[in-house]
Formats: sequence, C-alpha cells, structure tokens
Amino acid sequence: MRLFDIDCEFERVDAPLPIFLARVDAVRWLEFARAIAETQGQLLSLWGSDRRDTGAGFEVCVAYRSAAGLLWLALALDPAQPAYPDLARYFPPAGRMQRAAHDLLGIVAADADDTRPWLRHAAWPADYFPLRSDVTGQERFDPGTDDYAFVRVEGDGVHEIPVGPVHAGIIEPGHFRFSVVGEKVLRLEQRLGYKHKGIERRFVGMAVDEGAVLAGRVSGDSTVAYAWAYAMAAEALAAVLIPPRATWLRALLLERERIANHLGDLGALGNDAAFGFALAQFSRLREDWLRTNASCCGHRLLMDRIVPGGVACELGHDERRTLRVQTAAIRSEVTALQRIFDDHAGLQDRLVTTGRITPALAEQLGLTGFAARASGRRADLRADFPWAPYDRLDFQICSHTNGDVAARLNLRFAELFESLRLIDAILDELPEGPIHTPFAAPANASGVGWVEGWRGEILVALETGAAGTIARCHCHDPSWHNWPVLEHAVIGNIVADFPLINKSFNLSYSGQDL
Repeated sequence: MRLFDIDCEFERVDAPLPIFLARVDAVRWLEFARAIAETQGQLLSLWGSDRRDTGAGFEVCVAYRSAAGLLWLALALDPAQPAYPDLARYFPPAGRMQRAAHDLLGIVAADADDTRPWLRHAAWPADYFPLRSDVTGQERFDPGTDDYAFVRVEGDGVHEIPVGPVHAGIIEPGHFRFSVVGEKVLRLEQRLGYKHKGIERRFVGMAVDEGAVLAGRVSGDSTVAYAWAYAMAAEALAAVLIPPRATWLRALLLERERIANHLGDLGALGNDAAFGFALAQFSRLREDWLRTNASCCGHRLLMDRIVPGGVACELGHDERRTLRVQTAAIRSEVTALQRIFDDHAGLQDRLVTTGRITPALAEQLGLTGFAARASGRRADLRADFPWAPYDRLDFQICSHTNGDVAARLNLRFAELFESLRLIDAILDELPEGPIHTPFAAPANASGVGWVEGWRGEILVALETGAAGTIARCHCHDPSWHNWPVLEHAVIGNIVADFPLINKSFNLSYSGQDL
C-alpha cells in the first residue's frame, strides 16, 4: 500500500522541508501505520492535545518519517472516552510515548500491552492530567508511593542490580534494573521520567517569540537544533521567509554544536575505557571550541542565537578568519588523535563487538540519529530532505555497519570531519545581506519544525490559539527512540561494560522528560 493511495486529504505545511498534515479517522490511523511500517518509514513522535476549550474534544497526533517527507496525522477523540488504536504493535518506540500521553492527558491507547505510568511517578494523582485545559497547572499534591512493576527475570543464579535513580557525580537521574547471571547481563529495564519539569505546560499562553527561549532549553546540549526546529515551526505558521544569510548562519551554528558534542563524547568514551589521555585531550579541544563560540557568536553553547525570523548573531571578517583557523587546527589534532585510538590495542579490545546493535535490530526497533547510522541506517535529514543551505553543500552521509561501541565512536570521528568541511564551505559561500526578518505570529495557526540535531531528528509542533499565543508546543527528542534500544545493546555484555555502552549512545534524560 502506498501512502498517498489512502483516501485522505493532505495539506502541505509551509516549511523548508516536505511536511504534510492530514486529519484522519481511526481506520485511516491504522492504515497509515501499516503503510509506513511496510515501506520502512519511521515513527517520529506521538502526542496529544486537549481542545475542549474550543468546543472540540481531545486529539492525538503522530508524526511519521516517510520517503515523501514528514506526515503529521491528527485523530479526534471522544471527549468522554478518549481512546485511539495502539501503534506499538507497528512501532516499538510508540509504547513509551503512549504511556506519557496518558500520564499527561488521560488519553488511552486501546489494547496496548504496556499501560504502566511513565512520567507520573506518583507525583500527582492518577486522575489528574497536567495538560488538560481544565487544570491550572498550579495544583500541589503530596507525593504518593511509586510501586513500579518492573519485569522480573527468574531462574537459577539470576539476581538483580538496581542502579539509580540518584547517581554518583552530576549525571541526571534514571533508574536501571539489571538482571544478571554472574557478570553477564540477561536483561536491562529502564525507568526514566525523573526530570519531568512541566515544559509543555509552561509553553501554553506564552508569546511565540518568548517560547523560543524555552525551546532552546529543552536539552542544553542540543540548544541550536531545538531553537532551529522551533523557529522553523514558528516561521511556517506565520508564512515567513528568512534571509539567506540567516539560513547559512544557522547551519554554521548547528555544525559547531555537533562538533562540540562529538569532541566531548570522544574524550568521555576513551575515559570509560580507562584511556584517560583521550579525556584530557578532547576536553582541551572542546573547551577551546566553546570559548570560540563565546568570542565569535556570543555564547559558549550558542543559546538564543537562533530566533524566529532569523539569527541574533553576526560574523564579521575577523570572526570568520578565527573560525577558519580553528577548523584547520581541530582537523589536524583530531586526525592525530584518531590514529592513536586506532593503534591502541587495549582500547580497541574494549570497543569492538561491545554493545552491538545489528542493522536488522536497528530497523526493527526504530533506532535513529548517529547511533542508527553506526548500525547501517543511512538516514540523515541533511541529505534525505536537504533544506537551505544543505541543498548547496554536497553533504555526505557518514555510516558504519558494525553497530558496536567502536562503530559509534568511529562515526563520531567521521561526522566531526564532515562538519568541519561543511563549516569551511559555509564560510566560503556565506551570502551577504540581513540576518533577520520581522516576525509576528498569527492566531489559530500551526507549523512544524524538523531538524537533524547531533543525536538525531528533532521535531517541534507548534500551534497558536485565538490570541496568537501558544496553545500547544510539542518538542520531541530522538532519545525517545534510542533509550529502549540501549536495553537491547547491553544484553549479553558484562555489567562493567554498561557505562561504555551507555556513553556510546549518550542519550538525553531531560530532553524527553518535558
């Protein structure tokens, strides 16, 4: 079945990427799910909305990545019994998204296998739903007892190792329940949601310009990607075209963010394999990179540099020269460090075959981003649906097929070098002109932003209400897809390798706990 053979009326969203919106019934909701699965498409996100204050009921939305682009489907639900067909049977990542949607809105995935709470943690009553329009969001509750039903593994010699949610050091909270025999891991089950902070509720009623600041803080290490996705959604709903120079500067910022994270991860991966030299060297390089961000662009992490309508930073001749010198220096130093990694037999022994996700399993579980590309999935928005300026940069997808820690590490090296090349090309071809277009958000409009962040695809779905302020803003992190895959990656490995496997994915806790 081809997607556009399904009897449905599509609306093209005014955005740089191919994005289509359709309102469907429950039958077509499932028809699209089957068609997407059969054509090797991917579920991007699932979320709900409460529209009872406008005379409608509840609504559940899903976004799919297909060969045609992004499909945003909306299904109206019965206000009295807001239920919709389960999608986890087709897309495993949907399970946790559906559980979160229930915790926040009370909408139900009918016949779903797993209906345990995901975000609630007994922090609010089971009949209270924070995103419903008839609650203020200011209610206070005494915490209850969170008796979470972990899956138990039984048998001779099997025992459990609970880790977290509070960890040593500054790592964010998450609970990991290992079932092991000796040192061998039989099963890992995660319990996340400890970072839930009410961001989606906070968006409601904000001015669209003001919301850009919040969107850029959903996940601090992906602030550029979230800010660009949010700005893209805002510009789509306002039908605003930004100046070409602003688009090129956005790409420059996005690639600098990607490099900063890869530099940090390469050092941390070396350190987790007892190679402290790598941590020292890559930490030094990352710090230099961040200081240059601050001196040339105004912020170490590049926060608030992308705004609806364009960008909030300019590059003069001296700044462009500084960036060119730095890309050359980083390229030289990282090339030398990669040779050291490759020649270190003890390091390679820790990395190769550890935490492997095969291409078939990556496809089955919906792995995304650079972790998916390390397992043979050649998917990257910058190449698959190249928007400006990527349509002029001859971007090359980096990929591996081994799917182990070594592949994810080597992919970071490859993507870092490709991003350095892109930065040089952007600096060569950066057009002249303004960097911002006046922006005003209209009432009762919607838009979508879709950007390839350093972890993977980031989605922002933005809607305004009658006053032109935000009625709903859903931000989606690729970690939603990859956390469940980590549970599979650790199976058959030893417990001591878990930190290394975990770091090779480097997923966001707070980015998915909105």
